Amino acid sequence: MAKQNKESRCSFCHSGKHETLMLIEGMDAFICDKCVTQANQLLAQELGTKGTKNIQEAINLLKPLEIKQHLDQYVIGQDDAKKVLSVAVYNHYKRLNQKVDKEDEIEIEKSNIMLVGETGTGKTLLAKTIAKILHVPFCICDATVLTEAGYVGEDVESILTRLLQAADYDVAAAERGIVYIDEVDKVARKSDNPSITRDVSGEGVQQALLKILEGTVVNVPPQGGRKHPDQKMIPVNTNNILFICGGAFDGIERKIANRLRTQAVGYKVKKDETVLDLKNLYKYITPQDLKSFGLIPELIGRIPVLSHLNPLDKESLRNILTAPKNSLIKQYVKLFAYEDVNLAFENDVLDFIVDKAMEYKLGARGLRSICEAIMLDAMFDTPTQTDVKELHINLDYAIEKFEKADFKKLQAA
Repeated sequence: MAKQNKESRCSFCHSGKHETLMLIEGMDAFICDKCVTQANQLLAQELGTKGTKNIQEAINLLKPLEIKQHLDQYVIGQDDAKKVLSVAVYNHYKRLNQKVDKEDEIEIEKSNIMLVGETGTGKTLLAKTIAKILHVPFCICDATVLTEAGYVGEDVESILTRLLQAADYDVAAAERGIVYIDEVDKVARKSDNPSITRDVSGEGVQQALLKILEGTVVNVPPQGGRKHPDQKMIPVNTNNILFICGGAFDGIERKIANRLRTQAVGYKVKKDETVLDLKNLYKYITPQDLKSFGLIPELIGRIPVLSHLNPLDKESLRNILTAPKNSLIKQYVKLFAYEDVNLAFENDVLDFIVDKAMEYKLGARGLRSICEAIMLDAMFDTPTQTDVKELHINLDYAIEKFEKADFKKLQAA
């Protein structure tokens, strides 16, 4: 190893030790702080170029049909929502690749998306699944923890903090990312009546979201603003960030029914006797219903694409159990495979699980709860029973374990 002395010079720019702030010694070589800074800039530029190439590859490889086909492997049904998401992501790629032409005054604007559907229908699953095929940073955040600036809770800027973390604090990459805001219905305005108290977790959050959704430069605290108040802010431009919002909007069916001048029971509307699908009023949702629910018009205008998710019927729930790549049954089979046990379910058991899930109206999440109740004893005993190599779940066993879990309390609730 070369010894550092008075004649030591940078191996790149030949600056002497007295001409630099720091001269770093290596194996028979030296590098100064100026060359380190320049090399870092060149590296960042090269990585940014590669990121642009990845976007171009994504456009060439992932057409809307191909994105939907990937979603079909993991999410059952919901074709309308899948098409909306596929087109939105594809158009997002095209916006990012749009060439700046001074003579062409047409600028493609982003179209933020609102997904509305009952709990357990797959809103969050769609967002998580589409994240697997993206070539851009993606994050999921929860709107229930957001409050107006200055109050206990997280500021709206924390959404962009999570996006920065997903992009490894690469600002250029984060500015072309996608954000999924879950439970956005929880920030609805509590009432139309004026009050002396501020609605800091409702309308205040909606107002704070306005500029971020539309596109502006936001000073983002890289480690969160509350616990590190003295940190240096990072400016992030949200103009090219696609926002996808999702929420159950529990009770909005009554708003839709009132708008259609019908009741929740019946099948006629107005004088033309149009037949309504009363089991799925979400399909008739409009921005007007979101306003009646408690979203402010300014926020609704910045989320122009509105799509719904259909309630899950028995056939859909049955497919969810077995069809997707990460289906519940496949997960349990893999869990027991770790213990060298071959697990099998009878078809009657699967039908029993679906019937109970429909009875308790918990959507796809209810399937997991029922399966856990049935499989709990087996998962507890099998690891210590080394002589067991096969486990066959029949209907009698499933009914016995399900009744032992006493799910009737849930039904009463």
